[in-house]
Amino acid sequence: LLLFVWIESSNEYNGFNWVIFLGTGYWFFWSIVLLSFFGILTAYTALLLVLGFLLCWEGRELSLHWCHKILILLVLLTCSFFFWILFTYWKDRWLTVGLSLQIFAPYMHLGSISMMVLLSWPVAFYVIHLEGEARIRRHQMTFYERKRKKRCAVLTKLRALQVAIGLPFCLILLSLYLIPLGIYSPCIQEKDELGPKPSFFGHRGAPMLGPENTMIDVHISNDDVPFLMHDNNLRRTTNIKEVKPNASFTHPSLFDWSFLSTLNAGRWFSHSRFKPFYHMKPLSEADREKAGNQKIPKLTDLLQLAQKEKKFVIFDLNGPAPKHFHRSSYVRHVVRVILDSRIEQHLIFWLPHTDRQYVKKRAPGFQQVSQLFSVEHLAKENISRVNVDYKRLFYNGLREYKAANISINLYIINEPWLFSLAWCSRIQSVTTDNIQVLNKINHPYYFMTPNFYMFIWILMDCVSAVFIVAIFYFHWWRKSKKETLLKSSSTVTESQSTNLQKGKRQSQKASNLSMEPPTRVREIPWTHTAHYPSLTRSIRKQPHSSHFPVVPEKKARQQESVKETVKKPMVHKDYFRQPLSTREAPFQNTLSALEARERISPTEISHPKTQPEKLPAVESSEESSLIYSTTSSLFSLGISSKKD
Repeated sequence: LLLFVWIESSNEYNGFNWVIFLGTGYWFFWSIVLLSFFGILTAYTALLLVLGFLLCWEGRELSLHWCHKILILLVLLTCSFFFWILFTYWKDRWLTVGLSLQIFAPYMHLGSISMMVLLSWPVAFYVIHLEGEARIRRHQMTFYERKRKKRCAVLTKLRALQVAIGLPFCLILLSLYLIPLGIYSPCIQEKDELGPKPSFFGHRGAPMLGPENTMIDVHISNDDVPFLMHDNNLRRTTNIKEVKPNASFTHPSLFDWSFLSTLNAGRWFSHSRFKPFYHMKPLSEADREKAGNQKIPKLTDLLQLAQKEKKFVIFDLNGPAPKHFHRSSYVRHVVRVILDSRIEQHLIFWLPHTDRQYVKKRAPGFQQVSQLFSVEHLAKENISRVNVDYKRLFYNGLREYKAANISINLYIINEPWLFSLAWCSRIQSVTTDNIQVLNKINHPYYFMTPNFYMFIWILMDCVSAVFIVAIFYFHWWRKSKKETLLKSSSTVTESQSTNLQKGKRQSQKASNLSMEPPTRVREIPWTHTAHYPSLTRSIRKQPHSSHFPVVPEKKARQQESVKETVKKPMVHKDYFRQPLSTREAPFQNTLSALEARERISPTEISHPKTQPEKLPAVESSEESSLIYSTTSSLFSLGISSKKD
């Protein structure tokens, strides 16, 4: 902001340098030094902001080095100090900023919309990213977690961040879309309403082309000779410090013209290392030689030149020192000198307000120019022209003076944009230091018709809206595509893990099934055949017999040989789908048979179905054989008792 204010105050750079010169006695482009200083501070802080943005983009922690912390503190103190100066001593500089906004507002509006389009990229990225985060978190929560998360602030924080980023962006964008309805710019008007080009008054002559002839400010020498000099001493524009160093701060009116006419008034301009204006063109050798020999001009020299060229003359009359002989009558003396020069009276714009009634009576042909008084006062004094500081143009464009047919002269206007603003505001004349540049302007800058501006406004709004919507849609599409890829990859991963788990379970089933004897797989678990697979038919009919018959050894060998050649059948899947209570029935019946073991005669029974297979799982776990097969449940009693 400080850099922007100082850039817009470029019209006052020469006045700022002159004020510093009055305090230091050394002429230098202090305004450019200050501009460079503000530019360096702006670049430094902007670089830190960009660096911080990139760190946030990468998710890195922000941490300033101690030297940056010190520099940031110095920047804050410097800006606070200069803002205090602006608000205390240069309040009217804010009016210059306001005038610049009047003429640059349409272009700043279009530029701001372009910046919003560029800014929509990171805004859309973060808003869509936060929306995706919220959606992922919402999908990852179960029913109970979702109920619990309602009390948590995670989703609320994400939504709050979305609102904090998106809502200001939308409000600013909407304001920019509608701001032309409230924009006022004098340079937005129809071509036929544009007034004529303002006339020029050279401030101090043409100070960017040659030494100040100071053809605007008049002093009176000690021997009653009116001469031209702007400053209140001679040290800036003459070689008084070389001739009389002790008299460099003496008021010019206390010197005789015989001494003043001997001073050199041009070498400071042509041979000095620093020119009054930093953007001045270099002088040719002929102009440099001519400028180096200039003397202080008299008022009569100016009047002769104006009469010859038919140019208007306006000047301010400075009063002499208190001890001067014509202290009380210097106005009348100057009027007499002007009349004696035989210049046409209408070429004189009389600006001094002292003894105005005498001037009107003595020289009725002079055009009276007043300061900024009320319209009623000017009408009473019969004054039709005012000399006004250009910053007063900020207040309603001086409409009340235009309505009263009062001509307006603005001072001091050096910048082309400010001259264009004066032209669009129908100002009649301006006082300038930069006459060689402003005189070449044939049409006001930044001028446009209302219809053209409306077309550009609507076109820019529509195009920017399309771009912003496209940017948001692009980020949304890219985020959705990433989420789809993540979901598909997670689905594949889950299916792979599910298949892997199924494979493990099937392999475990196969290993368990391989340990089972295959004799009773198709038997109903609650029948006698399932419970007592090795009993003969006669014994099954009489389960309470006190002895078991022994199978013949030959028959057992035949069955063993058949067993080795026949493949083991798989257990029927319906068995594992049975309720737990039905699967426990054979096991409990077997346990009841085990409890009745002591009542049965301990006769060793040799049967091929009760021979243990050569598998570690079968030898180490009798319970598995009892659970999954009742074939060896009873006939393994002899083996168990033998082991006991």
